[in-house]
Amino acid sequence: MQDRYGLELSTSSAAARDAYVEGIDQMLSAEAGVEDSLAEALEADPNFALAHAALARQHQVYARVPEAQAAAATAVELRGGTTAREQRHIEIIDLLVTGKVPQALELIGRHLDDHPRDAFALAPACGVFGAIGFSGRIDREAELLRFLEPLATHYGDDWWFATVHAFALIEQGQWDRGRRMAERSLEQRPASAHGAHTLTHALLEAGADNEAIGFLDGWIADSDRASVLHCHIWWHYALLHIAAGDDEAARQAVRENCFPGATTSPPITVFSDSSSFLWRSELAGNARDVDAWERVREFYEAKFPRPIVFVDAHVGLVYAVLGQTEQLQACIAELQELGEGGLLPAGTTGATLARAYGAFVDERWSAVIDLLEPLIPQVVRIGGSRAQRDLMTNTLLAAYVKSGRIDEARAFCERVVDRRPTHPVAGFELC
Repeated sequence: MQDRYGLELSTSSAAARDAYVEGIDQMLSAEAGVEDSLAEALEADPNFALAHAALARQHQVYARVPEAQAAAATAVELRGGTTAREQRHIEIIDLLVTGKVPQALELIGRHLDDHPRDAFALAPACGVFGAIGFSGRIDREAELLRFLEPLATHYGDDWWFATVHAFALIEQGQWDRGRRMAERSLEQRPASAHGAHTLTHALLEAGADNEAIGFLDGWIADSDRASVLHCHIWWHYALLHIAAGDDEAARQAVRENCFPGATTSPPITVFSDSSSFLWRSELAGNARDVDAWERVREFYEAKFPRPIVFVDAHVGLVYAVLGQTEQLQACIAELQELGEGGLLPAGTTGATLARAYGAFVDERWSAVIDLLEPLIPQVVRIGGSRAQRDLMTNTLLAAYVKSGRIDEARAFCERVVDRRPTHPVAGFELC
C-alpha cells in the first residue's frame, strides 16, 4: 500500500489506505471531512498507526490538546510494525503535539533528507502558523522559502506543494510568481481552501482588491463552513469590503462567519480575526461595536488561559478598547516578564504592542508612534502573514494621521517597495 506520494503505508486494508489518503488531502487543502475520513480509515484498520498520527495533528490544529496527545500516544504504541519512514513521521507528530516544536522542526529537516515527498511530515513546517512561522525568528519568512525551494523538484506539479511554495513566495514579495502557482493549484483542486487563500493573498499584496472580491464572490459560494479556513477566508472578504467602502457587507460577513459562535474554525483564528477586524474597522472610520468586543473578550478568556504566540499580539486590543485598564496592565506585565525570560518566541513584542494599543485608545498619538516605529521591522516575529500584520501597520498610519504627520505616513508606505496593499485608514490616502 502506498499514499499519493508513493510512500509505503503499513496497512493491509485498501479501504483504510484510501480513506487515509483522502483525509490527508483534506487536511493539506483545508477542506472539511478530515475526521470522517480518518475515522473510516481506523474503522477499516484500528492498528493503522499513521492514521492515529494524522488524527493527533487534526486535534492539535483545533487546540484539542488532550485528544491530540492521546492519539499521538496511540500512534507511538503501534509504530513497532511500521517502516522506518513511518516511525520517524510518527515521532515528528508526537513532538509537535507535546509542545516540542523546535525539536520537531529539526527532525523534519533530517527526515526530508531521506523522504522529501513525505508531504504530511513537511506540512507542519509550512505556512505562517507553522513551526518556522511561529519560531519567533526575524528572518523566518526568508527561512521558509529557503527551506521549500530545494524540495520543489521532488514535487513537480503537485497541487499541495504549489500552494505552500506560492504562499512563501508571496510573503517575500514575489506575488506574480506566487499567483501563477496558486492558480495552477486551484485548477487541479478547485475546492482547496488553502489554494483559494493563497490566491487571495497574491491579489491583496498586488493591491488588486476588486479582483480579489470577484474571485471570492465565486469561490465562497460553494465553500464548506466546516473548513479549517472558513473564518479566515471570510475575514479577508470582510476587509476587502472595508477597503471598498462597503461597511455593512463587511460587518455581515464577519458577524455570520467569524465571530465566536458563528464558526467552527480553530480558536486562534476566531480570536485573532475577530479582534483584528473590529480594530481595523475602527481605523477605517467605523463606529465601535462594544457588544462585539465583549463577545470576543469572553471567548479569549475562555479559550486562552495562558499566553500563546500570535494571540499575544492581539489581546491588548480587547482590554484597551473596553477600558479594562487593570487587565491591560496585568497582561502587559505578564507578557513583558515572560518575554524577558525567553519563554515567548516573539520576546517582548506582545507587551509592546499592548502598550501601543492602550496609548492609541487614550489618543496619545506620539506615544503610539514612538512604540510602533521601531517595532514594525521586528513584528514579523509574532507569526502571521504580512496581510495580518497590517493591523500594526495601519495602527501606526492612523497615529501619524491623527497627529497631523500625514507626510510621514506616506513616506512610510513608499519605503515598502515589494508590496502594494490597500491601507483603509480614515483620513489617509497614498497619493
